[in-house]
Amino acid sequence: MRKIKMLLAAFLLCMSSTYAAKVDTLQIASAAMSKTYKAAVVLPNSYAKSKTAFPVMYLLHGAYGHFGDWLKNTPNKKLVHSLADQYNIIIVMPEGETFSFYLDSPINKESQFETFITQEVIQKVDKTYKTIASKSGRVITGLSMGGHGALYLSAKHPDLFCAAGSMSGAVDMSVMLNRDSSAQVVKLMQPVFGDKSGSTEMYEQHAVLGMIDKIKANKLPLIIDCGVDDFLIEPNRELHRRLVYTKVDHDYTERPGAHTWEYWENSLPYHILFFNKILLKNQLVAKK
Repeated sequence: MRKIKMLLAAFLLCMSSTYAAKVDTLQIASAAMSKTYKAAVVLPNSYAKSKTAFPVMYLLHGAYGHFGDWLKNTPNKKLVHSLADQYNIIIVMPEGETFSFYLDSPINKESQFETFITQEVIQKVDKTYKTIASKSGRVITGLSMGGHGALYLSAKHPDLFCAAGSMSGAVDMSVMLNRDSSAQVVKLMQPVFGDKSGSTEMYEQHAVLGMIDKIKANKLPLIIDCGVDDFLIEPNRELHRRLVYTKVDHDYTERPGAHTWEYWENSLPYHILFFNKILLKNQLVAKK
């Protein structure tokens, strides 16, 4: 009996160390917004003893959310940790506020999240950690508002990322105006879009759906998916149609599911697998 207990203890110890990724909370000063925001940074277990640089995946949260969402809202609270360990990748989850959509507000200097992510977060992460500090080792994805953000930022800054993804992306923000809570959405959008936040015009100027030419010119590998019961499924289907029509290579998938953490928990491993193939190829090229 004692022997069995010892074996069980050894097994549990082994299991507890399998996913031993470390989580840092990084303070990032934003000169653009005169504020300091937090980002969660998951370092794989191999990071501490390795002298090599690591690739980085930027993982963006959705509307109504904050930087810690991916660590506390997935049914499996160790999902991000286990993926960081499995793929030996640093995963950075920056703050994006509740309704920034990761763009520079045309009317509010206190909401400049495109500048924050592309100039301040990336710079801080590369200075703080052992990263591959070039586009060849950097990818970006996110859910809902974060899916829009990942596609939007990668389209506008192809020099920063080698691939991008979107899970249930809000690629046409005007769709949110058609929901029952549209009055609340308009109120939340006003700090970013101003008095025109109740009109589709302002959203169309910043929507990923209107960036097909940029996306095609950049030729970045893309992975896009959405649940068939998601209220954002039609804009994602339209994005897929436009990408196909303009002959933009991309990975597009529809799966059972809605706008839920259960869906995103299932989706994220597919994204990181997609990215891993590209990152490994880039590392092999760099070694030649």
